[in-house]
Formats: sequence, structure tokens, C-alpha cells
Amino acid sequence: MAVTIRDVARVSGVHVSTVSRTLSAAHLVSPDTRARVLAAADALGYRPNRAARALSTSRTGNLGLIVADIANPFFPPLVKSAQAQARERDYHVFVADTDERPEVEEELVRSMAKQVDGVLLVAPRLANRVIAELSHELPLVVVNRRLRGVPGVLMDVGSGARRALDHLLGLGHREIALATGPHTAWTSREIERAAEGLAAERGVLLQRVGPNPPTEEGGRSAAEEVAAGGASAVLAHNDLMAFGLVRQAAELGLSVPGDLSVVGVDNSHVARYCSPALTTVEMPVSAAGRGAVDLLLQAVGAGGPPGTVSLDTGLVVRESTAPPRGVGAVD
Repeated sequence: MAVTIRDVARVSGVHVSTVSRTLSAAHLVSPDTRARVLAAADALGYRPNRAARALSTSRTGNLGLIVADIANPFFPPLVKSAQAQARERDYHVFVADTDERPEVEEELVRSMAKQVDGVLLVAPRLANRVIAELSHELPLVVVNRRLRGVPGVLMDVGSGARRALDHLLGLGHREIALATGPHTAWTSREIERAAEGLAAERGVLLQRVGPNPPTEEGGRSAAEEVAAGGASAVLAHNDLMAFGLVRQAAELGLSVPGDLSVVGVDNSHVARYCSPALTTVEMPVSAAGRGAVDLLLQAVGAGGPPGTVSLDTGLVVRESTAPPRGVGAVD
């Protein structure tokens, strides 16, 4: 005979409703109870009937996750951690890529609406107004976008950018280029805001280059303008752009870090394997993926209005930064 939810309740010593809650909204159950119920279900070989649960709860057991560009190494670790977190909560994740196109992003949210219980928008390119409208149609959580009334996970890239610029100033750089990303990217705006603030405080000559596509080709294009502007260091929107900057600088006859120090943002695998290895702002992408799933399931489960979670960033110093030629590092 098939194992039922009543069998799980009997073995774990809890009420049937507690088993149901554990399997559908685990965050509403204490850790001890959750562990006991899941252990009993595993021992009995219980497998929930998703179709029956969908009919009884009006939930699909699926979540949507939409990213701007799955080829960008920033996104895969976040997707992987989000999927793992969802799986622990007995949810599946549908992943979609917008190719950096806001209109595709909106289409995907609307097309997913009947197939998922909620959607994660990671680094969305949509206007705030459109995201707010969509949030009234189904539960949404945004990653790296601050929007009133919509729960989100923010990676504090502004403080990371300040650390990066402090590092460059400590090496003696006083003319620094800022290779920005898309104008719709919250991350790019936060980096620019932090850079402008620090430049005003410390008397830094800041050269703005952009907006640029957040790709290696975007970095290559920015390198031409950075070189022409005479900056001795550059902070790029992300690691892919920084990688493109390094490669194009070499083709322009500039050595990194001898002639130009380069800093990226993300600490992706590109940063470790770039030559020279890339100094970069470390973004907590795995923690962001887990936290975004938790917020979304809180919204789906009507466990109170979820808010915004902010995660710290850091700086990983590698080989792509050094004092300008003829200048020693300063305190």
C-alpha cells in the first residue's frame, strides 16, 4: 500500500496538519519538528502527490527565476544555490534568460504566472513601475534592485566599490576611470554613486566611461576610452568587463598592472583565471540565491510581508592592481 501523510504523522508523532505544513511551508514549522517529519517521511519512503497538492492548495510547487544573461559567470552560482534551497523546501525552479532585454523580462514573468507560485527577478532591467505592476499579479522578489513594496535581496556593492577605490588610492592612484554598465542596472548606479562620493571626499579625478554592455566586448570597447583619458586605474562594472579591459589593454600596448590597474566586481571564476589574476569586489551570490528563495516562499506562504535583506560585500586583492609607474604605495 502507498505511504500516506497520515503514516508520516503517526511515525513522527505530530498532527496530519503539521506534516502538511512541513511539506508545503517548512519555514512555518520549528526546526526540530521539521527534522522529525522529514526523517519519518524519508524512512517511510513517502513522496507527496504534487498534482493533488496543487489542487488542494492552489499552488504549483514551482518557482520562476529570471536572469539577465545566463552566460555571465555572475549568475550560475546564484541559480545553483537558489535551486538547492528550493529543493530543500520541496519546490522546483524554472530558469529563464532575458538576454538583457527588458521587454523579454516582462513577457517571461507574465507567461510564468500560471505555472509558478512566484518569481525571482535577478538583476532586473525592467523599470520600477513595471516591476511594481507585476508584483500585484503574483509574488515577486528582486535581487539587486531596491523597490518600495517589493521584497528583495541587495548585495551591498556600494561599500564594496568604496573598498576597491580605497585600495587604489592606497596604491597611489589619483586618476581613476569608472567603466559603468547598463544605465538600467541598479548595481551600476550604486557603484557610480559610491565612486562619486569618495572622489568628492578624497579629491580624485574620476573619468566616467559608459554606459557599456556588461560583457567582455563592453570592456574591450571601454578600454579604448580609458586609455585615451589617461587614467592609471579602472573600476569595471563586473568581472566580464574587467576581463575585456585587460585583454584590450594588452592589444593597445598597455601592461596590467604596470600601466593600468584593473578592478572587477563579482569575484567570479573569470577573476581567478584571468591573467593577471583579477582584483575584484566579492559579491555573496550564493547567499543571495538562498535568501531570495526564502523571501519568496515567505511571500507565497503569506507569512507576513517580507522585507529587504542586505548582504555585505568584500574585496579580493590579486595581481591586476599595483602602484602607478614611479609611485610607491601610500598609507
